[in-house]
Amino acid sequence: MSKNSISASCPISTKKIDTNIVRIVSFQVAFFTVLLLLTKEQGFAFVLLFDFVVRSLRLSKMSPFYLIAQFVVKGWGIAPKLCDESPKRFALFLGLLISIILVMLIISGLTKIATVLAIVLLICALLETLFDFCIGCKLYYLIQISKGFFADDRHFK
Repeated sequence: MSKNSISASCPISTKKIDTNIVRIVSFQVAFFTVLLLLTKEQGFAFVLLFDFVVRSLRLSKMSPFYLIAQFVVKGWGIAPKLCDESPKRFALFLGLLISIILVMLIISGLTKIATVLAIVLLICALLETLFDFCIGCKLYYLIQISKGFFADDRHFK
């Protein structure tokens, strides 16, 4: 079995991230989403979008949410709790997509649809924050499993 055949089908990455930081970032996403829903100020949507963009581009040093989370984890001496990065990155890209659409809807004046989308973002962020339950991660695993079912695997007879 070659290295390429394993990595092409394996849904787990070799890179690990700290779920404590992820959950603190999710709390901040939830907080800013609540502020957006309560005040209807576009600035909160732009802050969310900016943070999702810089984290998606792996520029965490520019992410205010990541920097605050890192400060809290180090300041409180919280031991790292590591998990695979791939599902969390997938969830991050879903958050990026939602925040892009959210900003476009707000700019277009479609505030009712934007409100519904913001509530979806809030629910996902709260599930991650409060229960360590990542909707994006579950979708990632579902996609990986379905790829296995529908793949044309010529190696097994």
